[in-house]
Amino acid sequence: MLRFAEEIILLLLDEDGRFSATDHPTVDLALAGGVLMDLALESRIDTDVRKLILLDAEPTGDALLDPVLADIAAAERTHDARYWVDRVRRRADEIRDAAIARLVEQGVLRRRAGQILRVFRPRQSPVVDDTANREVKQRITALLFGDDIPGPRDVVIICLCDVCGLFRSLLTADELDRVYQRVEQIGKMDLIGQAVMALVADVHQEADERLQFLITQGLAARGL
Repeated sequence: MLRFAEEIILLLLDEDGRFSATDHPTVDLALAGGVLMDLALESRIDTDVRKLILLDAEPTGDALLDPVLADIAAAERTHDARYWVDRVRRRADEIRDAAIARLVEQGVLRRRAGQILRVFRPRQSPVVDDTANREVKQRITALLFGDDIPGPRDVVIICLCDVCGLFRSLLTADELDRVYQRVEQIGKMDLIGQAVMALVADVHQEADERLQFLITQGLAARGL
C-alpha cells in the first residue's frame, strides 16, 4: 500500500518523468498533511476542530511516519492540526526524498542520469485498496466525475490534490468547472485537509503581501 506522500509524488510526475510546475511551499504542506493523515488512518492520532490528539505513541514501523509520530509524542502540550502541519512541513525535503527512494525501491519509479521516470503500466500500478489495477490519476478523476462515495483514503488524496493545485494539470478548464463543487464537498470531510488548505491560503497571502511590498519599493514590476 502506498503512503499519501508517495501518491503525491506520482501525481506530481508528468508522462516524461519530470515534476510538474507546482508551487513548492504548497507541495511541502501537502506532503506534511499526507504524513499526518496516514498517522490518523493508522490510529496513532485523531483530530477535532481545536486539537490534534495522540492516541498511540507505539511506532508504526514505517520510517516515513515514525519520526513525525515521535515528534508529536514528545510535545509538552497539545496543539491543533494546523500547528502540526506547519511543523511537519519543515521535514518536507526529507519526506519527499524518502517517498521517491521507496518508489524506486519498489520498481514504481526508476532513475536514469538523475531523471526520475515512470516505469509501471496501469495493470501493474501499485495503487491502494480496491483500486490496485488502476493508476492513481485514473482513480481520482473517475471518483470526481462519478457518484461513488469516496473512501477515507480517497477523501484524503482528493483533498491533497486540491491543495497542490494538481487538478489544473489533470483536468481541462471545463472539467474543473464541472467538478468544482464536488472537490469542495469532499475537501470538507477531513479536518487535517482543512488545516493544510488554511496554511496554503496563508502562504499565498504572504507571497502577495511580499510582492506588493517589493512593488512599493520599486523592486518589482506590477502585473507579475
